[in-house]
Amino acid sequence: MRLAVYAAVIGTLWAMPSGCSTTRRIPEGEILYNGLKKVEFADDSVRLPSELASSIKDAVNVPPNNYWKLLGWHYPFPLGLWVYNNWINPPSGLKHWLYEKLVAEPVLVSDVRPEVRTKMIDEILNNNGYFRGSASYELVTGRNPRKAKIRYAVNPGEPYPIKFVDFLPDTTALNHMIDSLARTDSYLNSTMRYSTDSLSVARTRITNSLRNRGYYFFRPEYIEYLADSIGHPRHVLMKMVLASNTPKMATRRYRTGKVTVVANRYRGGGTADTIETPRATLVQMMPSRLRHKLIPECVTFRPGRTFSVRDMNRTQTNLSRLGIFNSIDIIALPDTVSGRNDMLNVNIECTFDAPWEAAFEVNASSKSNSYLGPGMSFKVTNHNIFGGGEQLTLGLNGSYEWQTGRGRSSIFNSYEIGLTTSLAFPRLIAPKFIPRSRYQLNWTRFQLNADLLNRPHYFKMAQFNASVSYDWRVTRHVSATFTPIKLTYTNLMHTTEVFDSIMTANPAVAQSFMSQYIPQMMFSYVYDRQFDSDNTLNWQFSIQEAGNIFWAIYRACGKKGEKELFGTPFSQFVKGSTQLVYGRRVSGNSWIYGRAAVGAAHAYGNSSQVPYAEQFYCGGANSVRAFTVRSIGPGSYHDPATEDTYFDQTGTFKFEANIEYRFPIAGPLQGALFIDAGNVWLLKKDPRRPGGELKASSFLKDLALGTGTGLRFDIGMLVIRGDLGIGIHAPYDTGRSGYCNMRSFGKSLAFHLAIGYPF
Repeated sequence: MRLAVYAAVIGTLWAMPSGCSTTRRIPEGEILYNGLKKVEFADDSVRLPSELASSIKDAVNVPPNNYWKLLGWHYPFPLGLWVYNNWINPPSGLKHWLYEKLVAEPVLVSDVRPEVRTKMIDEILNNNGYFRGSASYELVTGRNPRKAKIRYAVNPGEPYPIKFVDFLPDTTALNHMIDSLARTDSYLNSTMRYSTDSLSVARTRITNSLRNRGYYFFRPEYIEYLADSIGHPRHVLMKMVLASNTPKMATRRYRTGKVTVVANRYRGGGTADTIETPRATLVQMMPSRLRHKLIPECVTFRPGRTFSVRDMNRTQTNLSRLGIFNSIDIIALPDTVSGRNDMLNVNIECTFDAPWEAAFEVNASSKSNSYLGPGMSFKVTNHNIFGGGEQLTLGLNGSYEWQTGRGRSSIFNSYEIGLTTSLAFPRLIAPKFIPRSRYQLNWTRFQLNADLLNRPHYFKMAQFNASVSYDWRVTRHVSATFTPIKLTYTNLMHTTEVFDSIMTANPAVAQSFMSQYIPQMMFSYVYDRQFDSDNTLNWQFSIQEAGNIFWAIYRACGKKGEKELFGTPFSQFVKGSTQLVYGRRVSGNSWIYGRAAVGAAHAYGNSSQVPYAEQFYCGGANSVRAFTVRSIGPGSYHDPATEDTYFDQTGTFKFEANIEYRFPIAGPLQGALFIDAGNVWLLKKDPRRPGGELKASSFLKDLALGTGTGLRFDIGMLVIRGDLGIGIHAPYDTGRSGYCNMRSFGKSLAFHLAIGYPF
């Protein structure tokens, strides 16, 4: 309804005679502001830094009445101004409502106040060392003298560098420390251009260092600069002084006194139980579950040592990462009991969070093999099962799917049921040679999973796995996961004649589906860093092996031929994959992201094929989005006769590359344009899948290529994404010649609805 009303209004105004005035109701003597004409920097010999030039342009770039915003889009015609000048505002009714929604008050030159903005430019220049700079403006009119744009002329003049800084006299311990810090500051000891922002940053750096050296109550405003631009031609002489109103507490250096931690119950109340530890006095409100060493291990304060704000922040972070508190407050107060005026007592108050947390999710899925249906997951977590921050998680998930179209609809189709159990300890239960981080939590995880997958037209399969893994942060930007043992057992419980016929025609695929044990060892490495506000980099690498340890034990014992574990053959292979994602800000909140991913797997020894679950596939919401999941590859192989099964659309080598441009539209709604390329191949030749083998001569031709556009609804904690992919090139024979070989535009489209960004 609202869209229809807006459309009618736009159509009516569009049909208005071109003589409708936008200056009819402007008061006499006033001029309608028509926008910024240009900001000219007069002296070409002085090149302003780009960020300074942008600051000047931002200060004078006032938006005029040259656009109208509807549903988040900007239209380049002054609709609101037309309404203001040519409509009469009725007292009530629909026309009054439309008037209030569409009208825009005119922006006048007197509202912009260009004379004030030239003074703003002068102030910006002065704050950045251009003391001889000046700015002026002029009105630029067109055919209508009652409309004008504004042109600003800026003559920055020569910049003034800092010639000399006179630091504080070395008369007190505080002065001595400030003097030492200032003399090592990169900006204060240079001949760089004078800048109030840079001076403020240097003052903050000095203050942060002081607060980490015991001067807890010191603040940046207690350091003042005296500047003289007359004593030395075209230079600024600097002198640093302490502010006259600096309180005595700020000049005193403190040591850490008594550290007290109070652990409150989730529902409050309880009886206090006081426990003395070497690092802190723990006051635990009973009854509650807490390992007595846990909180002191998180406290980085040491009584008697110099007080440091860094210790306060690290203690706060360590306690937060335990995940068992809903509030943590740390307060430092001068010691008024011992009689010493250089001690700070630290009071830490923590309140336990609810011990149990439950989550229930419902979703719907639509897959490339025409299966669609609902799914659900239910998970309960105890964040402090043994009183040491241990997390016990029990999860149940299930999904039900039915196949639409293709003459295969039935009352009962496919279902999947899974049960997950996980126990995580916030410390490494491992040998000492595995590196630990002093400032990050290290986790040890034990997991048990069981899944039952039923595809009534094809097979029923059960899978069980158990694993032990270690998660730790190597450095600030690097995290690692090591899984010394993960044992998976897959059992093909039932198959249909259709499935058996497919497997008979594809022996290599049949080998990957056989019932088997998969004893694995895995390691993954993640480097994630934002270098500055405009560049991000994420690199992931993982490698895993299966069966080699067991194979070596059997060979050492003289066992030859096929080797078994608990009477069932076990798989033996090695697999590695890596992914690099680079993001760069283009302008504002617009970013461009590039991704490249490579993976390879090879079976040998006790196995002729990599297990089906460990093979690579291509296509889908996070891959080549112009194609559905498992609809391309391996290589140029494509068998329309088995198009519904997708079992043979996997490979042992994978390459994908993506470029995506993300831009804001309105509020949480964002848009994207993307180009995707990729495919999977076979490292071993399979005569029944011709064209599937990896070859350098046909590599580029085998890459599926697609483009498309998407929308993202990003509310921070949740991102809902819809992508429409458009196929350009399919690696297989489509019946059309040339590189752009999609059968038709309609058949080249693929829509994906997903949660989260693709990379």
